[in-house]
Amino acid sequence: METGTTAPAPTWSHDRNLTSDADHDAFIRDIYDQYGPLLVRYAARLLDGDWHKGEDIFQETAARAWKHARFLGTRNEGLRPWLFTVTKNLVIDHHRARRVRPSEHMPVEELDASSDNTASTIDSHVVSQALGELNEQQRTVICLMYYLECSVAQAAEHLGIPAGTVKSRAFYAMRALRRALEKQGILGV
Repeated sequence: METGTTAPAPTWSHDRNLTSDADHDAFIRDIYDQYGPLLVRYAARLLDGDWHKGEDIFQETAARAWKHARFLGTRNEGLRPWLFTVTKNLVIDHHRARRVRPSEHMPVEELDASSDNTASTIDSHVVSQALGELNEQQRTVICLMYYLECSVAQAAEHLGIPAGTVKSRAFYAMRALRRALEKQGILGV
């Protein structure tokens, strides 16, 4: 080969064994180039024209081909039927899943447009005011455990304190929050 010239990019050959990651990548690129549009169109047709789901099905087919590349790379004539069979089976699985778990679409007429979030907004505001009356340690523990839903262990790790201290702070913080809400007339315990 002369200096200054570049060799053409290697193309996938059905005759070689796939042993390296580069061979696997070339194999998958070949699948995308040769079979991608065909398989997407085939899947979309089986999915009543849903091209987006057809593309998802093709992605899963390509992933499965990549997993089995070592086996599929040695088959000359069997790759195309294998890809179409996998695509068809994935579509069948999709249809079965939809039958078991149908999508939930609610007609617009059944939506309750009269409900407004005024009450929950007011509640959030009142609780925010009550949290403002707590000290920083109490506010932090409540935010971690109740708003961010951290476990005691996660809160302890975040704060760098023992779990027992987190429990104690949470107990006293909730008690202080209850008192602040009672002072605002929200809780009448």
